[in-house]
Amino acid sequence: MKISRIVLSLVILSVFIILVVPAHSAAQQPSSKNVMIINLDEEIDPGSASMISQALSPSNTANTAAVVISMNTPGGILDNMIQMVDAINATEARGIPVYTYIVPDGMGASAGSYVAMASTGIYMGPGSFIGPSTPIVVGGTALEQNHTEAAMFSLMQSMAYAHHRNATAAGIMVSQNYAYNYTSAIAVNLVNGYAANMTAFFQDAGLASYPQTIVNPSVYDNFLSFLSNTYVDGILILVGVIAILLDLYHGTVLLSVAGVVMIALGLIGAEIVGASLVGLIFLLLGAVLIILEFKTGHGIALMAGVLVGILGVFMLASPYLAANQYGYSPSPVNDSSIIAALIVIFLALVLALYLRKLIKSMKSRKFTGSEALIGSSGITKDTVGKEEGTISVDGVMWRAESVDGEEIPKGSEVVVVRRDGLKVYVERAKK
Repeated sequence: MKISRIVLSLVILSVFIILVVPAHSAAQQPSSKNVMIINLDEEIDPGSASMISQALSPSNTANTAAVVISMNTPGGILDNMIQMVDAINATEARGIPVYTYIVPDGMGASAGSYVAMASTGIYMGPGSFIGPSTPIVVGGTALEQNHTEAAMFSLMQSMAYAHHRNATAAGIMVSQNYAYNYTSAIAVNLVNGYAANMTAFFQDAGLASYPQTIVNPSVYDNFLSFLSNTYVDGILILVGVIAILLDLYHGTVLLSVAGVVMIALGLIGAEIVGASLVGLIFLLLGAVLIILEFKTGHGIALMAGVLVGILGVFMLASPYLAANQYGYSPSPVNDSSIIAALIVIFLALVLALYLRKLIKSMKSRKFTGSEALIGSSGITKDTVGKEEGTISVDGVMWRAESVDGEEIPKGSEVVVVRRDGLKVYVERAKK
């Protein structure tokens, strides 16, 4: 009996070894790993930095054989570029290679060129280019510009040395704001190779046999990207204040709610990018002048507030007046932002003229007593003539007669000429 139990135990143990041990060994084979493809097809900002930092975290790369950054970026904020470079360095330190593939006709421009240079390997598609890489200090002095440029020059060259690339050519992208196309970049040993498309790149890099995991920006990442544009933040704050001013005249409440939401979003975005305090102060002064328009009513305070606010919008991006230490590459101030500022100024001018006309008409009207109805417009609800009819004025129903005896049909627009108790006398509105 004991022998039978021993034999049965041995059989069960053997079955366990046969079933479990091979399965465990299979789980450790390289075939279980994957290649992570991160699509960097946007500006470098807090949103894209969040996407790459999260994707390259140790927990998300536990089963990753290699990482490929599919790049097409014009650049962006250098602080966020540093975040990406740190995440790439940490991933490489764990033994996971990180490649950058600049897609056909794509760009690894400005801040993107630093991210590429941090990679284990750089490959470029036809029509693509890398650089230029000179940082921009918006609103800074010449000394501050030189300080930032020297720091970025050193960073670019050190990354090129670390990955056995042409450090001199890499430095030229920074010092001379130079860009290399895919043929010249390969010729000077700035990048590792050429691939006609992503499929060819995977073949050349020996990654074709691995399953692929695609990483795209999440809704949260896109939201961060939207709010991390200091120009958008400033415009949101300005438009929010103007919406509140407009609601002071119309009293819809909805405009005030929308205005408060826009101001809140603008302030959150300014906090995300560490926007310039001086820029925020100018926006506050602009907001005070815009609200002062409610007291003055001549349009000058509104226009002055918008102009001061626009100046604050441009100053939000100044890194040496903000928490952002390194600046931008390329500059956040471009032709499109200047055009947008002019459009805001033009719309504010139109609004100022409208409010001036509105205030003038409000002052010419009496709002108390029996005279308040005189001059008001209404709509006939039935025929009004010598016989008494009914009209609606601002949603209130009144008994009405035609002042000159003319029959005015139902649905006609009329004007109140005089009032007698609960009856009003009207005439047809002039076209």
